Amino acid sequence: MTHPAPNLVHVADELSRQLGRLADHLAQLPPHEATQVITRVVDPADGVLGSFTHLVATSSVFAKNQAERGTLPAEVWLALGRAANELDAIGGDLEEHRETLHRLSTRPRAQAAKPASPAPLVVRRRR
Repeated sequence: MTHPAPNLVHVADELSRQLGRLADHLAQLPPHEATQVITRVVDPADGVLGSFTHLVATSSVFAKNQAERGTLPAEVWLALGRAANELDAIGGDLEEHRETLHRLSTRPRAQAAKPASPAPLVVRRRR
């Protein structure tokens, strides 16, 4: 027996609600737990950011096909393509901090409770 396909509009709505809940809870978590969540969110293979980037890139391919058929304006495809590229770049920027996040999220809680040394809030990036 085959399983009925889920209504994907409802799946998208539920994902949006879940992400909102995650953000609300993240703001209230202790630092150690918040770091664990953030580490999973930005994981490029299994994280929310990587999955969302993949979803937007897939949407861009769909929009390209529809634009070629004349059913969507080309601007929609171009906007989705730009969004996918920007998300991919953001993932790349976060990749350089992945090991730090992983290390902080896996160290024992007693260590995590120690105050860290202050860091400047603005860091210039080298390009």
